[in-house]
Amino acid sequence: MHLTELNRECLLHLFSFLDKDSRRSLSFTCHQLREVFMDPRLWNLLHFSSPCELRRDNFVLGPSLRYLTVCWYSSRVLQVCNIEDWLKSSFQRDICSKHERLVSNFLAQVCLMCPNLLSLTLSGCGHITDQDVISVLQSCRKLRSIHLENCVRITDRSLEGVAAQGVSLKEVKVDFCRNITEAGLQAVREKRPGIQLSAERSAGMIPDSKPEEKVPLRRTLQKVLLFS
Repeated sequence: MHLTELNRECLLHLFSFLDKDSRRSLSFTCHQLREVFMDPRLWNLLHFSSPCELRRDNFVLGPSLRYLTVCWYSSRVLQVCNIEDWLKSSFQRDICSKHERLVSNFLAQVCLMCPNLLSLTLSGCGHITDQDVISVLQSCRKLRSIHLENCVRITDRSLEGVAAQGVSLKEVKVDFCRNITEAGLQAVREKRPGIQLSAERSAGMIPDSKPEEKVPLRRTLQKVLLFS
């Protein structure tokens, strides 16, 4: 029996064992397999090991998506992305400009096309904002689990969104997010005691500072050098 003689359900089952790139390559062999590739039922789980993968035409977003993970473990890029914006050099800003909207734009598509999302993990996504997280919470009302790790722009505003918008949330993790505070975590615990909340290191890290907060320190150092 030729592969294309199998019915749609069998083909979907076979495709489910392939990674995204293999599915895409196989889909180009004939029209029937391309239709299987485009079937939203095939795409209930998506895992991306780099935001750059979001540019590839090797996946389909749709209402069947339940589990989504975007992780970025490139230490060189992360070191640049994690620098406070006002401290970045022009070269560093140029590096970030090539990818800073990738995850945010992708999440905007998820909000429009994936209302049944159950679990979201974002790790090392240094450019996502509180508004990105809140938009997902507002659009994906069935979301049960959200894990944010090393997302430096995430603040207590995301936690406020968790308390107000995460109607189905059961588990929330905010690990190594330096702009999360203990006060923000405590507010979630008080407002939503049913949520399993954890935050590894987040509330104990040094938060971002504003440019004007550096001025008194700079002046003090100048005085020390002047009179030493």
